[in-house]
Amino acid sequence: MSHPASASRSDLARLIADARRIVVFTGAGISTESGIPDFRSPGGVWSKMKPIQFQDFVASEDRRREAWDRAFSGRAGWVGREPNAGHMAVSRLIAQGRASAVITQNVDNLHQASGIAPDKVIELHGNASYATCLACSERHELDELKTLYEATGDLPACRLCSGIVKTATISFGQAMPLGPMARAEAETLACDLFLVLGSSLVVYPAAGFPVMAKRNGARLAIVNREETELDGYADLVLHDEIGPVMTAAAPAN
Repeated sequence: MSHPASASRSDLARLIADARRIVVFTGAGISTESGIPDFRSPGGVWSKMKPIQFQDFVASEDRRREAWDRAFSGRAGWVGREPNAGHMAVSRLIAQGRASAVITQNVDNLHQASGIAPDKVIELHGNASYATCLACSERHELDELKTLYEATGDLPACRLCSGIVKTATISFGQAMPLGPMARAEAETLACDLFLVLGSSLVVYPAAGFPVMAKRNGARLAIVNREETELDGYADLVLHDEIGPVMTAAAPAN
């Protein structure tokens, strides 16, 4: 295999072809190609509005109202976009049985929109396309909540238990979801190729999975526009656009 710094798209295609069980790990970089802003870069979401801490959301009606105003206005820009060529290539790998799962840090629902069954998408940071009750976990659709909110001005509450309702994302200060974390670890330990697409690999514990895979004997490939702290640890690194890279590496039949 080529030294990471001199890898090519054909090298990635060979790595994918040789793998028996691939896990794909995606971050904001795969969705920026659909027009969804990332979080941390200049001009990203958090440079325009400060994140609302989970404890503040629970404790303060004012912060909950601020959060819902953001969600209903679409200011964060996390939802309402279409999957791009990178998403579609990942969907092909799943459909062909080459990849067993997608572990994603994204909340935009674009992997599901690309045709991947929801049970194949492991969402570490939740999903911004619907809401859940913090008390009983009942699912609530955003369109229904928005209609009620605009009609009454009342903060969304659970229709079953009247508990606090929040978009189904994992906020700063909120515990990571135990089920998805356990599933992500199991998939990571079962793969022989761990393919990172569009993650800066700085947010833990999520960024620990590539290291876990490599230590367990899997190959590690990273496709990201910028350098990551794990580039020197990987078997292959491409600093390139994900859509064209993955279209070449996992073409449609």
